[in-house]
Amino acid sequence: YYTRYRFDSSPELDFSYILETDDTILKWIRPVPNQFNIYWSNGARKYEPDFIVETAETIYMCETKAENELTDVDVLAKAEAAREYCRKASECTVQNGGKPWHYVLIPDAFIERGYTFDYILQQIRLA
Repeated sequence: YYTRYRFDSSPELDFSYILETDDTILKWIRPVPNQFNIYWSNGARKYEPDFIVETAETIYMCETKAENELTDVDVLAKAEAAREYCRKASECTVQNGGKPWHYVLIPDAFIERGYTFDYILQQIRLA
């Protein structure tokens, strides 16, 4: 969709490489600010996901994080808001013949340029 992106970290850049080179990925974007209306902290703060990834069966909202941030209160609150968004999006899309949405929090240790998206999802399920 876009020809240029900015990344906040090396893991984000590496994840984009994985998405770009993985044949199972139909489309992916790095959402621009205000593209999604996902609120957390009792509606006081807005969450902006790192990536939206589409495969043949599913649309994933993905967030990459350093391992030492995975238990951070804010990260967990944003994740819960994103999961709720994905639940509601899935209800709408599945009823209308679309794909379900899933939220995925990806530790940076699971991001290596030689990995596939499916391999990363498998590692997260095993962790």
